[in-house]
Amino acid sequence: MDDRGAEQRALFRRWPTGVSVVVAEAGGRRAGLTVNSLVSLSLDPPLVGISLALSASLYEVLREAGEWWVSILAGDQEQLAQHFARSIPPIALWDGIAVREDDPRLLEGAVGWLHARTVAEVPAGDHTVFVGEVVSLDQGPGRGALVYLHRDYHAL
Repeated sequence: MDDRGAEQRALFRRWPTGVSVVVAEAGGRRAGLTVNSLVSLSLDPPLVGISLALSASLYEVLREAGEWWVSILAGDQEQLAQHFARSIPPIALWDGIAVREDDPRLLEGAVGWLHARTVAEVPAGDHTVFVGEVVSLDQGPGRGALVYLHRDYHAL
């Protein structure tokens, strides 16, 4: 990483971002990853985007699946953010994790959930921006929001 990349990282650590867990399922594998890059891109049609590092554990599973599920984390769900930020085998990833009864790809207690179908993949340096058309979304019971700022999680 050149100096500008390091400076960019330092600057953006000072800007709070929302925290969510993105899940994809393909070939019998379910993978989840904490991301702070979820963004609403368009309302007509409804489009959202996430940016994933090419080296991310979720990357290949999401590309193969062509669709993904997002749990937008509530202020009291820091432990889930930390859990899905780790690089651990996918089977162990789900042990002891409370998921919705109607869809095991969505985490219980979130602020909200959405399901997106990938409509575009945009190369962006060492990342790919996945653009997804919103298939469905729901508001959840979670309160507040979990944000990432200064290399730490904070409840709002």
